[in-house]
Amino acid sequence: MTELRKSLGLWTAAGIGIGAIIGTGIFVLIGVAAGLAGPSVILSFLIAGFVALLTGLSAAELSSFITETGASYIYTVKAFGAFPGFVVGWMKSFDYIVGASAVSLGFAAYLAYFLGIPPATATLVAIGTVWPLLLMLLNLRGMQEASWTNNALVVLKVSALVLFIVVGGYYLIRGGDFSNYTPFFPEGIKGMLSGAAIIFFAFIGFNTVAMVAEEVKDPEKNVHRAILLSFGVCTLLYIGVAIVAVGLVDWQTLGLSKAPLELALGVATTNPLFLKFVAISALFATTSVIISSIIGGSRALFAMARQGVLPGVLSKVSSRGIPVWGVVISGVVISLIVLFTRANLTWLASIFNFGTLLTFFFINASLLQLRRTMPDADRRFSVPLYPATPILGLLSCVTLAFFLNINAIIAGVGWISVGVLAYLLNMRRKPT
Repeated sequence: MTELRKSLGLWTAAGIGIGAIIGTGIFVLIGVAAGLAGPSVILSFLIAGFVALLTGLSAAELSSFITETGASYIYTVKAFGAFPGFVVGWMKSFDYIVGASAVSLGFAAYLAYFLGIPPATATLVAIGTVWPLLLMLLNLRGMQEASWTNNALVVLKVSALVLFIVVGGYYLIRGGDFSNYTPFFPEGIKGMLSGAAIIFFAFIGFNTVAMVAEEVKDPEKNVHRAILLSFGVCTLLYIGVAIVAVGLVDWQTLGLSKAPLELALGVATTNPLFLKFVAISALFATTSVIISSIIGGSRALFAMARQGVLPGVLSKVSSRGIPVWGVVISGVVISLIVLFTRANLTWLASIFNFGTLLTFFFINASLLQLRRTMPDADRRFSVPLYPATPILGLLSCVTLAFFLNINAIIAGVGWISVGVLAYLLNMRRKPT
């Protein structure tokens, strides 16, 4: 069996998780979610985070005794067989690519804003198409190079969010004006849940750690720790940012902003260094998400090819330990999606969320099944409050799916249909 090179320790693996999580969701979609939920977007973050944590715990247990690359794909194969596994893996690989396309547009919007370029559709498409190709080339150099670059970007964007929380929080406490928090539910409970369905996009990158499990040193011990560490750091940062942002700016104004964090911070300080650092940190954040998405998408394709459900060329590994064709396909398709969707960020985010909810559903279902069929597996981590935790994870995924755009569901089902056709054709070509 073709194997990938183990080059990641606990902190570099956690860095990939943080890099995949913190991106467009907090720097751009916090404004969209605030426009839907009002100040109750704070609870939207808590709800979305809780839903993601339920699946994060299931993924942590599964990764503690299943350490092959492939994450949700491998879990589903072992729990339910090749075909259900293929459907999940096919959707997850597409998910990484669509998510990176959405993030590429976020990068383009922030770069245009930072450089003072009019953010016309042509500008967004041009930048969003070229940037993933450049990051694809970085990924082709090797996992260590990609992870080191990612970790440097993680340090910068985490520092920016901490700066936002500290400066904005100090201004709020010193001024004592908390009027922007009322009314707390201007759009009702439905608005809060709609905000959670959108902001869920901001929590889901932790699964990338499990996707690269085979490249982590001592994976039985380090993968689940990296998942929980990356999730914990990001959740604390997100809730802090949400509390400060809606306290500084009226929720309706925040909902209309293309750069909501810089707008909010501008209320608390006029220091140009602080404002520009937060603005440019969005570029760091979106770049690291694209790097992580290319890593995750290429490994999903690699895992399926190694199992024989996709053409074997995708399982070929370079001398640097990189699944070259998976990386190339991921980078090129990310750029093509940006080009052909003409910068429709909301639509891309909704499709991404549909695929992720499907993937998370099967992660929880796989844990329930494998607890029954593999009871004696050496689990280094066990989900607390089993079986309530994975069952709640299943139900929460189904519930959030009802708040997605119907066009995104249609597109997701259409992509699955294409995958099923490709699967059947590939099975017919394989020798018996």
